[in-house]
Amino acid sequence: MKNMSCNSVSDQPIKRNKPDWLRVKLPIGENYKHVRGLVDTHKLHTICESGNCPNMGECWGAGTATFMILGNVCTRSCGFCAVATGRPPELDWDEPQRVAEAIHLMKVKHAVITSVDRDELKDGGSTIWHNTIKAVKALNPDTTLETLIPDFKGKKDDIQRLIDAAPEVVSHNIETVERLTRQVRIQAKYWRSMEVIKTLKEGGMRTKSGIMLGLGETKEEVLQTLQDLKDNGCDVVTIGQYLQPTKRHLPVERFVHPNEFAEYREAGYQMGLDYVESGPLVRSSYHSERHVFAGLGRAEWERSKSGVPQL
Repeated sequence: MKNMSCNSVSDQPIKRNKPDWLRVKLPIGENYKHVRGLVDTHKLHTICESGNCPNMGECWGAGTATFMILGNVCTRSCGFCAVATGRPPELDWDEPQRVAEAIHLMKVKHAVITSVDRDELKDGGSTIWHNTIKAVKALNPDTTLETLIPDFKGKKDDIQRLIDAAPEVVSHNIETVERLTRQVRIQAKYWRSMEVIKTLKEGGMRTKSGIMLGLGETKEEVLQTLQDLKDNGCDVVTIGQYLQPTKRHLPVERFVHPNEFAEYREAGYQMGLDYVESGPLVRSSYHSERHVFAGLGRAEWERSKSGVPQL
């Protein structure tokens, strides 16, 4: 009988083929080409590219994009993220104005801004964040704005700078369930992120968070995470399928069926969440222009339950 070593086939990562519901159409259209050209010409950092977002074609085709500030090198090494980890460059204090001008140039009606983690900075980059929001609003007064922020190590003074700048939505992603947080978000903490959302809500912000599925979580854990988000003041939740960016990142444990995503959407609304965006290809900024409006998602859900056609 042959010895079975710890490196047996059963212990190797299983290659999983994407199901049909994860097939993405190639980006086409004049609007996509226009945005593609602007991003390349002005050397803009977008999380659409850095994060290998499957919706890039759809969103850029609609003339929208998610901008990433504070450089494109992160101080953290999350197991799911395609953004480079390392020593970030020096701060670019002109970046807020350049982002504002890019949004103006692209004629964006709703913009999403996110950033890498800058743990080496005393303020976590929150001053640049504040300046960027102010610059965008000054040059684009009719543009609504969502900010997808890091946890700033839970420092309330840094979070307050975001609140003072008053974007329409402030999002901070919980990413995964409590049990998997140490593995998925190596330098983050589940309850610290919940506290960030609570602080934002207490500051009067419309709050949002996102979860990835397919990393080994159970249904019960997903439901508990939704409940924890609701209990800590979260208004909007996005739920999508995790897709492995490279072989160096965490493997996909399973591809979650669209019917299960629909179950989580239903459960979230029943818990009292205001907007639940749930589906295999959903990402943080997907349909984010709709997440600005309080009551919109819940109203559509209630109409669907009553049999009244949606508007």
